[in-house]
Amino acid sequence: MARTVNVYEAKTKLSALLAEVETGGEIVIARAGRPIARLVRIGAAAGRRQPGAWRDHVRIHDDFDELPEDVARAFRGEDA
Repeated sequence: MARTVNVYEAKTKLSALLAEVETGGEIVIARAGRPIARLVRIGAAAGRRQPGAWRDHVRIHDDFDELPEDVARAFRGEDA
């Protein structure tokens, strides 16, 4: 469950709030009792991409690039 703090408390206790977030906590920052922001830990950065990692795992059909005419008309706004 997220803990709610007001803007003043967030400004004066930012370091402590960040430490709480680092351990998995979630902080909601509110102004005049209305939530305006959420302070959460950022997930780990993704590693380097490995070209070809999905080879033999994904199959793209031969007609992948073909757009059916009724769908194309709908995108153009020609069908209601």
